[in-house]
Amino acid sequence: MVKIKYVARVDREECIGCGRCVIVCPTGAIFMREKKAQVNEDKCLACQNCAGICSTYAISKVSRPKPLVLGVNYEEVDQKQLRELCEKAHLHPMQWHCLCTAVRVREGAAAVLKGAKTPEEISLMTGVASGCTAYCRMVSLRLLKAHGVEVKETKYRLYNTTQTLWDVPEEMKKKYPGYFLEEDKHVFRKF
Repeated sequence: MVKIKYVARVDREECIGCGRCVIVCPTGAIFMREKKAQVNEDKCLACQNCAGICSTYAISKVSRPKPLVLGVNYEEVDQKQLRELCEKAHLHPMQWHCLCTAVRVREGAAAVLKGAKTPEEISLMTGVASGCTAYCRMVSLRLLKAHGVEVKETKYRLYNTTQTLWDVPEEMKKKYPGYFLEEDKHVFRKF
């Protein structure tokens, strides 16, 4: 469970309407209206990306009147399906999905099994991406791809998933046998 205690606030007088904040928002909470940034508070996870990229310092983080509480109970989904999804994504259910929020992969997998079809939907269900937004986005993409969801290009920054042992080409494994890449898979597959 993640509690979001803050929300982004735009000073419309300082906003120059460049739109960079829209591009870095992990949930699509920021949009442009009348050439000024605006925030949908129901979708804002207070990640700081928008404030960090704003060249005029028009965006700040303010306290919410009431915290936004996000989380998915992974025990409410079929545990066999959850484990199969995690295995297909080459992720361990207890592995961190988001280091900033301490959300584990099992919760992200449960969000996907409950219908999340985009990284933004996973974030809004679980609270992942309310910190750095770097590591968790790749885990979300890996879970979605393993579930057969084709993530379309969006205006937001999405990077393909990080390389894992399962992505190393056979010619590389043969070229560097001393790295024990195939053997290491068995170490990580114990769940």
